[in-house]
Amino acid sequence: MTIFSDNRIIENVYDDIGFEDITTNSLVGEEKWAQAEILAKEDGILAGMDVAHYIIDNFGLNISSSFLDGDFINKGDIILEFEGSARDILMVERSILNYLMHLSGIATCVYDTCQRVHEVNPSVRVACTRKTTPGLQKLEKKAVEIGGGDTHRFKLDDCVLIKDNHIQVVGGVIDAIEIAKSKVSFTKKIEIEVEDLDNAIRAAMFGADIVMLDNMNPAQIEEVLNALKSRRLRDDVIIEVSGGIRPDNILEYARLDVDVISSGFITNSTKSLDLSLNIL
Repeated sequence: MTIFSDNRIIENVYDDIGFEDITTNSLVGEEKWAQAEILAKEDGILAGMDVAHYIIDNFGLNISSSFLDGDFINKGDIILEFEGSARDILMVERSILNYLMHLSGIATCVYDTCQRVHEVNPSVRVACTRKTTPGLQKLEKKAVEIGGGDTHRFKLDDCVLIKDNHIQVVGGVIDAIEIAKSKVSFTKKIEIEVEDLDNAIRAAMFGADIVMLDNMNPAQIEEVLNALKSRRLRDDVIIEVSGGIRPDNILEYARLDVDVISSGFITNSTKSLDLSLNIL
């Protein structure tokens, strides 16, 4: 179990509770003790157990058994058992499930996607983007990692990523790369987002470490790759493709000679894994 501590998680739980759980407090006495279990209602990859443990510990509940992040779970598995104040269990039930279901849904989607992609291209990385839920970025990216995907940047200070609006402000791809190379530490890679063949070639020629081909279809990407190979530039850069890539079309991109496929879908559009909490 990963050691986890984040007071914002508990603040979110109390935001959900409000002043009190009027339903539970009107029906259940303070002295009532209960046992609970969380049940998998479908197969998947488990993520968010560190958060569940953190909430349970903060409410003084006792865990008797559980699965771990990254475990494969099957429909019918009891993934977590705990006991304590019935009032507290009922108060935190939904919060625990929300985190587990959301994060496990991401991990499961990433795992399934990676399996399909690697059957076609074993060397390509499947990455997420910064299209994450505000306040949940760290947890969602951890779920991507649990599912076997690449986290990309955790924060803006991880590497330089020059996007279209940066280029618009600066005035051009070459200028943006040269300014970044002159001002940023040698320890940081420089990535630049381009949308056409000419700028992809410029980016590779002027020293970008990573060239992101954004919103380009497979035919356009193939044209860029061939142009870079003919100029002996392909081996000098990491090629990332992104924009409009979803589970239903990702294999079209996986078949290309690219290094990274990044998709916002896997963090902002995945289905939650179906779990339920039962009082015993």
